[in-house]
Amino acid sequence: MSSVFVSNAAAIEQPYSTAVSETQEISIPKIEITTENGNGAQLQKADGYVNAEIKITDADGSALDETVLFKVRGNSTALSGIQKKSFTFKFDKKKEVLGMGKGKKWALLANCFDPTLLRNYLVFDFAQEMELPYTSNQRFAELWLDGAYRGCYTVYEPVQEGKDRVDIDIESNEGKKDFLLEYEATRVEDGVTYITAGGLRFALQEPEEPGEEQTAYVNEVMTDIVNTLKYGSEEDVRQKIDVDSFAKFYLLNEYAKTNDFGLSSVFFFYKDGILYAGPPWDYDLSLGNVNGELNSASAKAASKSDGILQDSRNFYRWLCDKEWFTSEVKRFYYKYYPYIENISADGGKLDSLREQYADLFARNFKVWDVKRWWLNYQKVPYSTYDENYDFLKNWCAERNAWLTDYYGIIPGAVLIGDADDNGKVNIDDAAAVQKVLAKFSVSPFNETAADIDGDGLSITDVTLIQRYLAGYENPYQIGEYVKRK
Repeated sequence: MSSVFVSNAAAIEQPYSTAVSETQEISIPKIEITTENGNGAQLQKADGYVNAEIKITDADGSALDETVLFKVRGNSTALSGIQKKSFTFKFDKKKEVLGMGKGKKWALLANCFDPTLLRNYLVFDFAQEMELPYTSNQRFAELWLDGAYRGCYTVYEPVQEGKDRVDIDIESNEGKKDFLLEYEATRVEDGVTYITAGGLRFALQEPEEPGEEQTAYVNEVMTDIVNTLKYGSEEDVRQKIDVDSFAKFYLLNEYAKTNDFGLSSVFFFYKDGILYAGPPWDYDLSLGNVNGELNSASAKAASKSDGILQDSRNFYRWLCDKEWFTSEVKRFYYKYYPYIENISADGGKLDSLREQYADLFARNFKVWDVKRWWLNYQKVPYSTYDENYDFLKNWCAERNAWLTDYYGIIPGAVLIGDADDNGKVNIDDAAAVQKVLAKFSVSPFNETAADIDGDGLSITDVTLIQRYLAGYENPYQIGEYVKRK
């Protein structure tokens, strides 16, 4: 993303406070990092790793005290004028951190562009609800760097290969089997291998140091996948990509209107001969937090709660042209509609997160002015946390309302014939009805959807589902979403 730093001079002069550490009771995980030269706040990305000591104290009082390597991470967040930077810390061996599994490398995201501190957390929770493969775990924490309080950060598992990360096998077959890619439209970094397939450009993230044979192999695989998306049938496409993950990933990023989705921080992984979408990453410039006043059609579109944004980006320029794929997206919108609606409902997901972390956020904004404007791509913040929060909540409600209309979603409707409640009508639904009639245990089971003729559950409903699947005339709205009393 092309970025221009914009600062608030008065805010920059505001000193860091250490008073918080003297009075705070441990209810949020606490991370204390002491760098070798005591200059952590002045570090820049170009400095690379420095030696440091870290102490991570969880809310229950348990602590991890270790030596680490520590550096500035990110791209826009790593600009020299950004004071609240994001960081990476790395152990010499894999360590369990805050109950999120074992790993050597961990990310501390500053969320500095988001005046609510909620966007990344909200989108990652949604991705976990949809069970997008290998979505990173996350925990809010407070950071002290060289004795100075730095506010609220989020601890994440970075997107990388590993048993508790993206579980792919990059060693088998001389490293030719599985791999992890990041979509990168233009950025060039030293030490990174890039491939181009069908006009799409990727950074090869895993393996980190591929040889010529590995690089050629990945390029061949990706070119074949792109050609299949362009010219193949639905059956051909389903043999190359995991359609469920691609549809969920599209829904996630279309709902959030992620501005970077056609630029960077967009991951895909290849496992056992199939390409998967995700894991998700980097959502501070999403959910309306984009400056619509820029002379950029993309930024203007991303800032608004209406319209479709992602159907021309990366792989989706071909997938979204296919009616069967948009039907898959709609199927998942139906499946997760109650969750999406609850995000912006009064007393719903957003309200719950705000209430739970209100004290944490208040402490953060005693150090970092909530109205600080860091980046020209970032929406100019309002003067108070309440105003910024209300904007986010209203934007999410408006986004759901627009997409509900766009996809023709009928709130409260059931998919007639979908007895096992998985969003599809297939032979498993007939079997599910038979098991219920035979008094076998079946879970989940949607009796409203399974009662095809409305006369109560019977063997007739099994027959009607079977006839529908065989292509016979369907007078009972099987395969359609219907709102029943």
